[in-house]
Amino acid sequence: MDTLVTILGTVIDQFQKPTLAFLIGGMLLAALGSKFEIPEPVYKFIVILLLLKVGIGAGMSVREANLTELLVPAIGAAAVGIAIVFLGRATLVRWRGVSQIDGLATAGLFGAVSASTLAAGMAMLDDGAIPYEGFIGALYPFMDIAALVTAIVMAKLSAARKAAATVSINADGTVAGGFGGTPTGTEPAIETGLLRGILVDTFRSPAISALLVGLALGIFAEPGAVYQSFYEPLFRGLLSILMLIMGMEAWARFSELRKVAHAYILYGLAAPVIHGLIGFGVGYVAHQLTGFSAGGVVLLSIMAASSSDISGPPTLRGALPEANPSAYVGTSTGIGTPVAILSIPMFIALADVFIGW
Repeated sequence: MDTLVTILGTVIDQFQKPTLAFLIGGMLLAALGSKFEIPEPVYKFIVILLLLKVGIGAGMSVREANLTELLVPAIGAAAVGIAIVFLGRATLVRWRGVSQIDGLATAGLFGAVSASTLAAGMAMLDDGAIPYEGFIGALYPFMDIAALVTAIVMAKLSAARKAAATVSINADGTVAGGFGGTPTGTEPAIETGLLRGILVDTFRSPAISALLVGLALGIFAEPGAVYQSFYEPLFRGLLSILMLIMGMEAWARFSELRKVAHAYILYGLAAPVIHGLIGFGVGYVAHQLTGFSAGGVVLLSIMAASSSDISGPPTLRGALPEANPSAYVGTSTGIGTPVAILSIPMFIALADVFIGW
């Protein structure tokens, strides 16, 4: 009974957090027929500011870390983010009725990191006097950016394949196979060129460009003063406006999820635990190779189990505007985050058993 009360309390707490609360507020506005709207140029400006802030903050964390100690865990974190997206493509995206772009956007958000969930994990370790590396906060951009870019590239590649994969019929009634009606055997070259073009397009897109330039500024410049005086005070307010916009869009497309809502619910319940175990495995390897602490392994597991509530939504909204926010934000923040927070004690117990303090 106590466990049920804890779960219910965690879920209610998530619904009161700004990310989900403003998303629901936007859905209510749309449901009531409100004429509320944010001009497109203003929306784009908000997204750029949000992503610059996220990038600068991540870059400053990386700059302050010990790069030698950071290297192996950072590579592991990026690998986990990419692996989560590929796992989502092999599971959620293949579910009947789930669109590829919505499934990949959801997997991208689950591969990215929730700063609030990571902070909750750090607080629990601090309460238990469990030590961990000071550079842990610098790991999240590696997992975050790797997952989001992978999801965006895969979604765009899937859309391009659908657009190009036209099938023509020969005069004798046989299928003139090949990608886009081209002769069989040229597909690999076309696929390579297509992927190269999508990668270039993704990194040149406003959302990813803002994230990466912010990261570079945080690493190589000294943006602390402007970060603290301008970006940090505005961030939560701007994010709430973005979530209102996404909530209205989510309501307009809510009917698309009725037939496949169970797929997102099951994914939201299972994915945090599975992803956290993947993170634990990678952290354990880093522990064996470099002496990465047991507390660090726990926090890498928590990052893998979490799903982004800050950097992910504006990045996906900017790079994949056709994806349905009610799918990826609803699944991530409404289901995934409570499950990830509740799974933290499990990762602590695993570290105690397999590594010890």
